[in-house]
Amino acid sequence: MSFFAEAGGHAGHGPELADPTAQLLITLLMAIPLAGFALSVILGRRLGSRPWVIAVPAIIATWLIAMFLVWQTLFVGAYGEYGITFTLYEWIPAGQFRVDANFLMDNLTAVMLIVVTTIGMLVHVYSIGYMSHDPSKWRFFAYLNLFMFSMLLLVLAGNYLLVFAAWELVGLSSYLLIGFWYHKRSAALANKKAFITNRVGDVGFALGIMALWTTVGTLNFTEVFTLIPEKVAGGELGPVLMAGICLLLFMGAMGKSAQFPLHVWLPDAMEGPTPVSALIHAATMVNAGVYLVARSSPVFAQSAGALLLIACLGAFTAILAASIALTQKDIKRVLAYSTLSQLGYMFLALGVGAWIPAIFHLVTHGFFKGLLFLGSGSVIHAVHEEQDMDRMGGLAGKIRITHLTMLIGTIAIAGIPPLAGFFSKDEILGETFKFGVYEQAFYVLFVVGMIVAGMTAFYMWRLMGKTFYGKSRVDPHVEPKIHESPWTMTLPLILLAIPSIGIGLALGWPLGDSTIKHWLEPVFHEAEVTLGRELPKVQLFGIDGILIVIAVSVATLGIVIAAALFGIGRKDGRSETVRSLTQRIPFGPALYRASFNRWYFDDLNHLLFVRFGGVVAESAAIFDRAVIDGIVNGTAKVTQGAGDRIRRIQTGKVQNYALGIAIGLIVISIVLLFVVTR
Repeated sequence: MSFFAEAGGHAGHGPELADPTAQLLITLLMAIPLAGFALSVILGRRLGSRPWVIAVPAIIATWLIAMFLVWQTLFVGAYGEYGITFTLYEWIPAGQFRVDANFLMDNLTAVMLIVVTTIGMLVHVYSIGYMSHDPSKWRFFAYLNLFMFSMLLLVLAGNYLLVFAAWELVGLSSYLLIGFWYHKRSAALANKKAFITNRVGDVGFALGIMALWTTVGTLNFTEVFTLIPEKVAGGELGPVLMAGICLLLFMGAMGKSAQFPLHVWLPDAMEGPTPVSALIHAATMVNAGVYLVARSSPVFAQSAGALLLIACLGAFTAILAASIALTQKDIKRVLAYSTLSQLGYMFLALGVGAWIPAIFHLVTHGFFKGLLFLGSGSVIHAVHEEQDMDRMGGLAGKIRITHLTMLIGTIAIAGIPPLAGFFSKDEILGETFKFGVYEQAFYVLFVVGMIVAGMTAFYMWRLMGKTFYGKSRVDPHVEPKIHESPWTMTLPLILLAIPSIGIGLALGWPLGDSTIKHWLEPVFHEAEVTLGRELPKVQLFGIDGILIVIAVSVATLGIVIAAALFGIGRKDGRSETVRSLTQRIPFGPALYRASFNRWYFDDLNHLLFVRFGGVVAESAAIFDRAVIDGIVNGTAKVTQGAGDRIRRIQTGKVQNYALGIAIGLIVISIVLLFVVTR
């Protein structure tokens, strides 16, 4: 028996039309950060050392409006079970191709708003202190507001084309923020790498949108999610075409969420200021791909093959990134590869049809990873911009708030109960294991997920050990100046630590019948029906408890091993014990070098696309110059030479023209005579 039921489905209920008050609030939700961006560009430079007085209040106002909409949607139920929608104006009226600027506010949108606006607001506040000495901070706050507008437009959009427009605006914002310190060559290269890599995925996304239009004649979410299942059930849409549409859409998600092989841009994006890393590359932008696949669940549910590929790519990305994080020395790069790994977890969940656990992990990960990134910024600030963990150590007693909050984030991401990561990660692992009852391949994915859980606990405690414990390895000139960050930086850490502790329990308890499940079930109901999730499941007595014990034990083992190798009492970041163990493992030194060098993917890309691609491009240029230009230029020269000679006939003398006419008549007569005689 296959876990995936026969493709098919039935039309679901749609969102209601929004009342004028809701329309105004949703419009303001996007208009305020856009206005903040415009005003910051116009007036920011004139505000001197306080350019944030425009951008930060704008985002606080945005957060207040968002929380009101969230309250109305999730707690009061004022917008109904399936949300509300409205059209702001007709965007593209071009014959049969008509697209509205329409917006959708439902339970999934509300959950995304919690993450995007809350973390966005705290990052803005954090940036007041972090960017206080930067002469171009007015530009930084303007870019942050532009990003917030772009991300809000993305999660509120009611059709694929509007999502794509917001998608590209998010990419532009990312480009500007990663390369904010454009005078640094590494930052300039990083933002170009991010921009180009994302464009590869965006080509697939654009083609997927075109395929949707040609297939169903509309791009509105509610209409697409109704028509696609009907066409599949009626046999009008075959499995190959359906898989093609899904995989093209998934290409866009691969780019934004940095899934293999489009993962290479994210670690280099750490060249941007740390608040950028927290906002864009940990908590919001990289989640856009997860959101896209989750939002499109009625479409992806029609292709079992596409979902299986998504699950496998997610699992592979998770273990690949975790293996690289084990050996990195840069504190922000460890967290960057951790983000890649956790995003792989989310796609693993989406691939097995565990839509709700995937979004649940998106929420919990957003808070504790945002906390860890901002905490790393506080560490870097304390040690005067040093990012190498081998030059840290012994900081726990010197920056106590940063240490305590990062410890909370580390325990949360390791999956230790009752902190946030335990609940969402356990849901993903549990769902993956249970689906192995129907598809044996999912057992392999479960094992990979469990291994990644242990690796996550290990590399995160390694980060804590090398940064905060043991003897200090800080530069002697810097060590006397180490101090805790200002309140504008520590307050966001404390506020992010609170949901890192409690949001998992608040949304994920009781297991199997949780709050977030009740919130999101209406959104994913049709997809779950298509996948056969409503069929009676095999009763696995006590298996949930056993899986929890195994998952926690694996995470605890990773922490214990890392604490023994990198914990209190170690003199350096990579002790003699670690070196000895590396030497004893078969191929240990080679594996360590490969992991440290990111399995040479950047070198491979450089070889293929820069060196080999450069040779191909140069060969094409030579062919273009020698053959294509040669034909064009040669034709021009022949024509010019012929013209130069023919124009000599034009003498201006009548007798010459008469002679020419006579000769012409003679030639014509001879030809006619020859033809007639034959």
